[in-house]
Amino acid sequence: MERNQLSRQINRMRQSLFDQGFLDEQFVQLEQLQDEANPNFVEEVVTLCYRDSYRLIHNLEQALQKSPLDFNQLDSYMQQFKGSSSSIGAKKVKAQCTLFREYCKSGSGEGCFRTFQELKKERTALKNKFEAYFQLKRQAGPSQIASRPK
Repeated sequence: MERNQLSRQINRMRQSLFDQGFLDEQFVQLEQLQDEANPNFVEEVVTLCYRDSYRLIHNLEQALQKSPLDFNQLDSYMQQFKGSSSSIGAKKVKAQCTLFREYCKSGSGEGCFRTFQELKKERTALKNKFEAYFQLKRQAGPSQIASRPK
C-alpha cells in the first residue's frame, strides 16, 4: 500500500477510536511521550496495560465467585483496573470500571456481575481495535507527531 494512503488509513482509524468513544484525551498525551528514541512507546504501554488486565480480570472473576461477595476487595481490584485503563485513555472501559465501583459501594452483586461482563466486552473490543491500529502503524514505519482528535 502506498505510504500516503497507509498514513490516511491510520489517521482515519485513530480518529474513529475517538469518534466511537473508545479513547479520550489521555491517549493523545500518551502519544506525545513517544519520540525517536522510543518509537514504539505507545504500543508498549498499551501492551503492558493489557497484560496487567489479564491478571486483574482473573482476580475479579475469582472474587465474584465467592459468597458472600467482598465488595471492598472487588472495589480494590477495580480501582487498579480503572487506573491502568485510564493511563491509556480507554474511555469506555474506564466508564464501566466507574459503574462497577458504584455497584460495589451500593452492595449490588447483580450490578457488579452485569457490569463486569460489559467491561470485558469493551476491553476486548478496544484490544482488537488497538491490534489492527498498531499493525498498520508498524507497516507504515516511523510514527507521526501526535495530534488532537478532530
